[in-house]
Amino acid sequence: MASAAVTAAVGSLPSSKSSSLSKAPSISPATLERTSFHKACLYSRSVSTASARKKPVAVRAQVTTDAPAKAAKVSKKDDEGVVTNKYKPKEPYVGTCLLNSKITGDDAPGETWHMVFSTEGEVPYREGQSIGVIADGIDKNGKPHKLRLYSIASSAIGDFGDSKTVSSHGRGSLCTRSMCSSVATPRRLLQVSLCVKRLVYTNEQGEVVKGVCSNFLSRRRGEDNGTGRKRDADAQGSQRNRHHARHRNWNRSFRSFLWKMFFEKHHDYKFNGLAWLFLGVPTSSSLLYKEEFEKMKERAPDSFRVDYAVSREQTNEKGEKMYIQTRMAEYAGELWELLKKDNTFVYMCGLKGMEKGIDDIMVSLAADDGIDWLSYKRELKRAEQWNVEIG
Repeated sequence: MASAAVTAAVGSLPSSKSSSLSKAPSISPATLERTSFHKACLYSRSVSTASARKKPVAVRAQVTTDAPAKAAKVSKKDDEGVVTNKYKPKEPYVGTCLLNSKITGDDAPGETWHMVFSTEGEVPYREGQSIGVIADGIDKNGKPHKLRLYSIASSAIGDFGDSKTVSSHGRGSLCTRSMCSSVATPRRLLQVSLCVKRLVYTNEQGEVVKGVCSNFLSRRRGEDNGTGRKRDADAQGSQRNRHHARHRNWNRSFRSFLWKMFFEKHHDYKFNGLAWLFLGVPTSSSLLYKEEFEKMKERAPDSFRVDYAVSREQTNEKGEKMYIQTRMAEYAGELWELLKKDNTFVYMCGLKGMEKGIDDIMVSLAADDGIDWLSYKRELKRAEQWNVEIG
């Protein structure tokens, strides 16, 4: 049975209404079609004969329907200066792999690799964006492999702090022709980092299946060239509390935000809230970036917390396996108090059962305050304070 890891994170930021309940944002009703009626009456006031008086009066009614003027759409991405789709699959960017290191133990269920690619600053991105990767070769139909998306694991300025590399973590590949690993990582090269889990499984016919892109990437050695395409973004501001509940394979995007919060200094950004990460894995050898998270905790003990749930090695007081929701249950009261604040934002990635487990925790706590948890969660979603991607 395939193993899985889960991560959860919760974050909170300073707020003038920190003790107040979060209210659902006002929702404007959809613009209705406007229908206007214009009546024009045609008749004669000079009626001199009886027959004329009997003449029917002609009335013309004109009905027109005016479609509402379409409001110009304002792109959130444009407003935040986010660049997307600069390169296309048929004309991808070709970069170079600088570093490719396995970051899970030999006894871990599956391999995960951290890789850094040079971009020379030609692939600008923001924390939360993903990048597309194309593996070399052709598929079973004789066509070029399709693009696979990976969340970027590095902050916008890259692992080397020069905005010239990108780090990634995912199951596919970085729209690449070939990407390499190299110990030499000169700062003059701009980078993007990926964190890639190598996908290998046995299908129902007993055949070993290897993921096209993840295996292509994990095999890179030396300075291979690669191609990339940027997509998708979700950049958030600094005045928030963040709670993260996550599967380990989604750890990459949280890493990009946390690096910006705790490892970097920006003249226009400073994180003043609380970031709380719950990371779940099957074995301790599967924990990703643990040393980095521990260093963040040392640097900002009042602003960063991290808790691990290792399902095959840990249990709670009842002897139950330690899953994400099991670990979060130990802090249920504290988490509920944070969720009642209007500056708390939850980002959850993982398996389907995780959110239900968290719902089970919150139902009784919310009821004690006279709140229906499921209704309250819908309010949080409308306010973009409850963000979930599970499957």
